[in-house]
Amino acid sequence: MAYYDFLNIVFAPLLKLPTLLAILVLAFLVSILIILITKYTTDQSLMKKLKDDIKEHQKQIKELKENPAKAMELQKKSMELNMKYMTHSLKPTIITFIPIILIFSWMSATFAFESIKPQQEFSVTAVFGQNANGNADLVVPEGMTIIGNKTKKIENGKAEWALKGEEGEHLLEFLYNDEKQQHSVLITKNKKYISPTKKTDSAIKLIQTNYKKLIVLPIGYKDWLGWLGTYIWSSIIFTMILRKLMKVY
Repeated sequence: MAYYDFLNIVFAPLLKLPTLLAILVLAFLVSILIILITKYTTDQSLMKKLKDDIKEHQKQIKELKENPAKAMELQKKSMELNMKYMTHSLKPTIITFIPIILIFSWMSATFAFESIKPQQEFSVTAVFGQNANGNADLVVPEGMTIIGNKTKKIENGKAEWALKGEEGEHLLEFLYNDEKQQHSVLITKNKKYISPTKKTDSAIKLIQTNYKKLIVLPIGYKDWLGWLGTYIWSSIIFTMILRKLMKVY
């Protein structure tokens, strides 16, 4: 995709950094972009007043526990103020929506999985339709090696092969009865990979490269934080700090 190649050029320096640092830098850049656009596309005096009024209403509501009627009236006014605040916040959201979606797509295609290194063992899986049986074959190009037999028995609707190969993009061919499906695999020293899955409407329903999930930050014994979780918590922190420093409401 053109936007992916463009962002690869723009963010090329980040790809030389450790993954955690690269994601933190991206979270900071996106956060400051959103804050700047919000600051200069909204009436900050009005936004501050609305926010202060909302806080004041919420404070009064807590103090009126013994007066439900008055509390309900203030609650209604608070909801109206919230709606007005959200309406004014809509403009920067619309402006930043598409750029952020593109950046997120690029990050997903760059940081979700570990790349396959030259001569590193990995596996591919073919998933078949119901009642599929018998054997399936895998044909690999020069530079790729199948570890074990190229012919695999279909078990529980699946067949899996272990592979390794030289650096480069390789086109694999999966054969089942009279059908042939192709799927590309990228082997590289860089932080890059090709989409792990290919879906079809034939007997071979799905082909999947079994990439390892990229662990950005280990948390606890079982939980591991990938790129999205790391991005979310860091962007929340950056946004809170930047809003206070730049007085954006």
